[in-house]
Amino acid sequence: MGFQDVAGHDSLKEQLIQNIESGRTAHALVFSGKDGCGALKMAIGYAQHLVRFNAPSKAVIDPLNHPDIHYFFPVVKKGNGSASPVSNDYISDFKTFTQKQPYGNLKDWYNFIEAGNKQGVINVEEARVIIKTLALKSFSGQSKVIIVWHAEKMTVSCANKLLKWIEEPNPKTTIILVSDQPEILLKTIRSRCQEVRIAPLVVTDIRDALIQNNTPADRAEAIANSSEGNLRTALRLTKSREEDQLFEQLFIEWVRTAFRAKTQKTSINTLMEWSETVSKLGRESSKQFLNYSLEMFRQAVLLNYGASSFVYSQINDKTFSLKKFAAFINGHNIEDICTEIQNAIFHIERNANAKIVLTDLSIKLTRLLHKTVL
Repeated sequence: MGFQDVAGHDSLKEQLIQNIESGRTAHALVFSGKDGCGALKMAIGYAQHLVRFNAPSKAVIDPLNHPDIHYFFPVVKKGNGSASPVSNDYISDFKTFTQKQPYGNLKDWYNFIEAGNKQGVINVEEARVIIKTLALKSFSGQSKVIIVWHAEKMTVSCANKLLKWIEEPNPKTTIILVSDQPEILLKTIRSRCQEVRIAPLVVTDIRDALIQNNTPADRAEAIANSSEGNLRTALRLTKSREEDQLFEQLFIEWVRTAFRAKTQKTSINTLMEWSETVSKLGRESSKQFLNYSLEMFRQAVLLNYGASSFVYSQINDKTFSLKKFAAFINGHNIEDICTEIQNAIFHIERNANAKIVLTDLSIKLTRLLHKTVL
């Protein structure tokens, strides 16, 4: 798994390789970008090339199993144990996950390790392990790389403990923080790191990746055009999942009830019950449902404006017509709807009461669905 396995980003890969081979490498970097755009894969590719280039032997190395490349990531407590969990407890799982779902996000990781509703963190005990790792001599006597995936999940205590090492690491040591929310990192840490921005993938790269994954060319084209540069999203849309069926049912109930609320005041009670149902799915699943809904609204507005060739989502429930629903999603309300859903995701992610957030969002939706030209 190296640069050659990363979809797209050819110019960025070339620039990073030139930096390594010319000796112009930063000691601390932040690879910022969505998981589905390849942030982790780019970091792994960078680590592989750096270690290989500086090693006495130029033999190809396996970056997931090399003693000079170390991985740290959010974890949850196993069972009812009292000990603070660290990445080493899950390292075998992480390597398998990275191979099977190289563009997977945190939710995919939590599902993979069966975390349930637990929220993963990178705690202060992890910081001690990282510092111990930093203090060790590299196996090859040359470059050593530390990769911290979803570094925004570091607790304040953990981040503060690592600050000195990020500011003044040992010679020939590189620390890579991978984050899809770099703005959450401590400013003192961000200011000491060189940022490498992983932009959304271009349509042709996603299309080609889907075709290589045995997706028919016409469907690959449609999905690529609507995946917003996110290969994880595109890959997910090529598969039918039980979770999607549940989300479809919840979405239909939500928009139908919200639409009726203008004339049926009792619909507010139904929306409150609906909000409680969704909140009981757990924080991560609630966020995933909102992301699903966000995409359905975007697909609806494309249908409304005649861009049906870019619409890939299908509703299996024959009693609900996405085309008819699309007539109510237009330029007068789509921006506000998307903003409100994104705000709800933001608040749920930060431990706000999901039922209250979803109820508030639902009430706003009742107004936005009927919004017209002022």
